[in-house]
Amino acid sequence: MFERLGGFTVRHARWILVVGVFALLAGGVVGATAFSKMQPGGQEDPNAQSSAATSRLADKFGADTDYVFLIGAKTGTVDDAGVADLGRDLARRLAADDRLTNVVSYWDTGSPAMRAQDGTAAVVLAGSSAADAADKEKAAASIVDEYRADSPVAQIRIGGSSAIFHSITEQIGKDLGLAEAVAVPLILALLVLAFGNVIAALLTLVVGGIAILGTFTELAILGSVTDVSIYAVNLTTGLGLGLAVDYGLLMVSRFRERRAAGAQPSDAVVAAVSTAGRTIVFSAATVVAALSALVIFPQYFLRSFAYGGIGVVGISAVAAVVVLPALLAVLGERTDAWRVPGVRGIRGAATPFWAGVARFAMRRPALAGVPVVAVLLLAAAPLLSVRFGAPDDRVLPASTEVRQVGDAMRADFGGGNANALSVVTTAGVAADPLTDYARNLSRVEHVTQVDSSAGTFVRGEQGATSPADARFARPDAQRLAVLTDLDLDSSAARDLVDRVRAVPSPAGSSALIGGQAAELRDSLASIGSKLPVAIGWIVLTTFVLLFLFTGSIVQPLRALLSNVLSLAATLGVMVFIFQEGHLSGLIGFTPAPLDVSMLLLLFCITFGLSMDYEVFVISRIKEMRDNGASAADSVVEGLARTGRLVTTAAALISISFLAFTTSDVRFIQFFGLGAGLAILIDATLVRGVLVPVAMRLLGRAAWYAPRPMRLMHARVGLAEG
Repeated sequence: MFERLGGFTVRHARWILVVGVFALLAGGVVGATAFSKMQPGGQEDPNAQSSAATSRLADKFGADTDYVFLIGAKTGTVDDAGVADLGRDLARRLAADDRLTNVVSYWDTGSPAMRAQDGTAAVVLAGSSAADAADKEKAAASIVDEYRADSPVAQIRIGGSSAIFHSITEQIGKDLGLAEAVAVPLILALLVLAFGNVIAALLTLVVGGIAILGTFTELAILGSVTDVSIYAVNLTTGLGLGLAVDYGLLMVSRFRERRAAGAQPSDAVVAAVSTAGRTIVFSAATVVAALSALVIFPQYFLRSFAYGGIGVVGISAVAAVVVLPALLAVLGERTDAWRVPGVRGIRGAATPFWAGVARFAMRRPALAGVPVVAVLLLAAAPLLSVRFGAPDDRVLPASTEVRQVGDAMRADFGGGNANALSVVTTAGVAADPLTDYARNLSRVEHVTQVDSSAGTFVRGEQGATSPADARFARPDAQRLAVLTDLDLDSSAARDLVDRVRAVPSPAGSSALIGGQAAELRDSLASIGSKLPVAIGWIVLTTFVLLFLFTGSIVQPLRALLSNVLSLAATLGVMVFIFQEGHLSGLIGFTPAPLDVSMLLLLFCITFGLSMDYEVFVISRIKEMRDNGASAADSVVEGLARTGRLVTTAAALISISFLAFTTSDVRFIQFFGLGAGLAILIDATLVRGVLVPVAMRLLGRAAWYAPRPMRLMHARVGLAEG
């Protein structure tokens, strides 16, 4: 099959390139619209109670608190005449703005929760009247610019969820440009050194360009029919560049290997496609299998990474197996043009260093393997104390405005109304049942205050100066704000959500509990319930694909176990750094509980890329074994011929991810550092040491399969050779 594909590519190389150029131009035009069709957020489960609460609040009361306008007095307190006039004027302007709704001011309500403990600051809260996240994002920029102010008596700073998402999206756009400015020239320079010439390096980057533009086109189309997260852009660029390096190195090195053996360029292209092309397709299938597990989860944040990841992997594979060989066929001898003097580059020959590593690991498996396993287990240990949180303003640097507002709310207001659980009823509620319900809510441990249309309640008592507030009442719904002194990312806050939900609803209605803590609690429950299915899918598809590739049932199990070990080590290091705060000063972030969505994403991405290198190495080992080499010689020769290729590819792909550590957004830094570190661990310690150790310990059993499965593999299996 792949030999025929190689022959077809050689015969029609120029037509393939013409079609490719037109497709690339069309993709560029459509892909440019992707950014306007994608949305921020998406970490919430749309089927959860917290999501239902948000929808009902928006339907009956308008949006909840999307903006926090923090007015800080320069001298005196917020009750002084000048600051009070400024606050009331701001509230009137906000109430008259069609883009905003549910404007609530300290100077109108007198609520202690809306005034800083030292009296030097107070807030005006507002919701967005926009219908969806994309419209909110469009409105946020103009609202922030219009109402931010610095007067002689006070300063107005703006925070809240809409302002936070706007700041994150804006920062990611800047960071993406910086990451590409760092990664692309560095990758190109290292590719030139890896190949020993400029043309082969440029050909590899062509694969990345095709993959990235093609995936942007896919995301633009999907963004027109479903929700797609803007954060998928980072994965598309990082993975597109990375896979271009992986697949380009493999295809070009196989082409060069055949040329070095005396084959004509056309014959070398056919041989490269029939061998490396098969490996690339299997490798891409394993990555797609891992990423497709993200579709199982209801959060469109995770599904978007599946859309982008599957697209970029598939397009990279097609570009590497069809377009790149066509370029090689057309260029022929000129593929080695613009050589770097004194640099021979990768040509598929055996590398003495990796041959020596493999021989040592097979002669002394305990001496080589035990220290590596010990190091990986030690690195994985912090994973036992992982804590989960939701992304908020603290993913941004302390110098940003929304972060300063968030810090002030947590430090001086105890969270204030922006830190409240939002409660909404599914029907109208009479005064007496509502009063009883609000009173019972206020008695729950760690609830500091409950605001409702029946008044304000603290520890079961109605406030002496808490008149009924019509903002909380509708004929067919009631809204309550449950304030707490807990950090909303804490497990105690999630326990509070359960205790609040356990309070009996008022007669004739049900109560829906929302807010940040409820969303985090529901998100963790949603991901936890789907996680066994996702893991089962990854294990099953990986097992099937590797069996079809190797004909062994032991090789898939060995690969799965080694991948779990290396990934556990990577995730443990991420807990050590981003949760415990080590290296926070160097990288520049605020330590916090980890975002469970990013942790899951990192697992799926790095698992897929680990299987990428597994296929690269095991394909060459099996090829040597099928050609008659002994078990030991096939491992040594296979690693000798792939070790330099895999480590070079890993170093280059890690650059495309590590470049994201230049970001000012914590979860982007987390993803970039985690992916880059996982790739380096896998390519060196796992593929270089643990694979030969495991093959030595398993011996002939490494290639075992029951007779029925051997017969099945003989009929339907595919292997390089």
